[in-house]
Amino acid sequence: MPQEATQQMDARKWIAVAGTMLGAFMAILDIQITNSSLADISGGISATPDEGSWISTSYLIGEIITIPMTAWFMRIFTLRYYLLVNIVLFLIFSGLCGISTSLGEMIVWRAGQGFTGGVFIPTALTIIITYMPPNLRGVGQAMFGLTATLAPAIGPYIGGLLTDNIGWEWNFYINFIPGLIMFATVFATIPAEKLNLKLLREGDWFGIASMAIGLGGLIAMLEEGQRNDWFGSQFIRNCAILAGIFVPAFIIREFTAEKPLVKLRLIASRNLGLSTLVAFVLGVALYGTVYLIPAYLSQVQGYSPTLIGETVIWVGLPQLLVFPLLPLLLKKVDIRLMVCLGSLLFAASCFMNSYMSPDYGKDQFIWANIVRAIGQPFTIVPVTALATATLARQDAGDGSAIFNMFRNLGGSVGIAILNTVTVRREQFHDSVIGDSVTPFRADVQAQLASTQASFMRRGFDSATAMSQAYSSLKMMVRRAANVMAYNDAFLIVGYSLLLGAAVVWFCKKPAPGAEAAAH
Repeated sequence: MPQEATQQMDARKWIAVAGTMLGAFMAILDIQITNSSLADISGGISATPDEGSWISTSYLIGEIITIPMTAWFMRIFTLRYYLLVNIVLFLIFSGLCGISTSLGEMIVWRAGQGFTGGVFIPTALTIIITYMPPNLRGVGQAMFGLTATLAPAIGPYIGGLLTDNIGWEWNFYINFIPGLIMFATVFATIPAEKLNLKLLREGDWFGIASMAIGLGGLIAMLEEGQRNDWFGSQFIRNCAILAGIFVPAFIIREFTAEKPLVKLRLIASRNLGLSTLVAFVLGVALYGTVYLIPAYLSQVQGYSPTLIGETVIWVGLPQLLVFPLLPLLLKKVDIRLMVCLGSLLFAASCFMNSYMSPDYGKDQFIWANIVRAIGQPFTIVPVTALATATLARQDAGDGSAIFNMFRNLGGSVGIAILNTVTVRREQFHDSVIGDSVTPFRADVQAQLASTQASFMRRGFDSATAMSQAYSSLKMMVRRAANVMAYNDAFLIVGYSLLLGAAVVWFCKKPAPGAEAAAH
């Protein structure tokens, strides 16, 4: 076996890996931590529920803009200084979010959080490839996968717990604990290198500008489209125009520039290109399910943030038992088979949730969430390894940026699609059920009579009781239609995962033990 393949890591490198993984975990956690607390945060900054959606949207915009730029900025400012500065800025923005008193302030500070925290995701994967020898990269990939799948699962739980017991501000203040630990580990373990500031003069500034405008417009359109009636809104039309002009301009620029911001040419690599497609699908599923479950429990069951978190936590806890097995499996099992089986398990959990009834609540979600928790580690971890297996070491940063950008973009696209599906399909099912539930049917008459009698026993007169009975029936129809809409949404996620399970077989099988080789 080559000497590099049997190389060991010293304590300093292990601490560096652990510190950067903590940062990636923190950055991904911050995407979801506010999801179960948006109503409380919106109230705290005097924003409406619709306006409060910008609390998540602004973070995603900042994050997806910074991810493609990370590799270039690391070459200029070096890994050590780039990380240290962004950690400090991330903590400052976190503190400012906690003391925000208006929506405008919150949007600016959350965007700053996303722009600085998004740096931690690709740098974590870069550290794995550059610091860890091939025989240990499976451990690193498992650690990275833990951040990518566990953080979204426990984010709503932590956010709900903090909001209900301390206050919504602690959704942001909590970052100071892992942030300071990360700063200490980076400061102590990543060596200083000479800055390469001359690269600023050679920067692909047109690529940076077109990417920022294009991706920012695209994410804003996707995240806010349903709430603003899509193209019925001038704001959404403007975002679509910006995305339609600047996203293609960015892609063309990156393929033609002599020194591009992001080496999009790497997508021509068979494994990276196909793996980014699978990553996009997994982004749809990972972020989509973490969106659907809290939304369903809040809208249909009326759960509190803490109860929502206690339900979603079952997607996270079982993963802790699975992840220790991954490094060995990455060396022994065809990575494509692992991704396929993981996607099929993930899809099966979604199909289990496609038969929900109005009584489907916390206890009924447990088994589907456990199946989902077992499947998820076998998706994002192996597909990350598959994407980077054939990349040269110097291309690790760009490959990581491309992979993570597509995964996050998949999450935004998935949430936008699923949000639209639940609204439109609820309207469809409400219309269909409403057409069949008429006062001329004997069972409907019996239901109305029974409900009327119940209200009369509470002291209502006959006419008022019947009016209340009709209102109650309408609410039952609306609730049933809402549940059916969520069933449809879970079906879409399940079918998208089947697509990912098929696409992965077109990737080239890596050599045994080459789970993240970088030659």
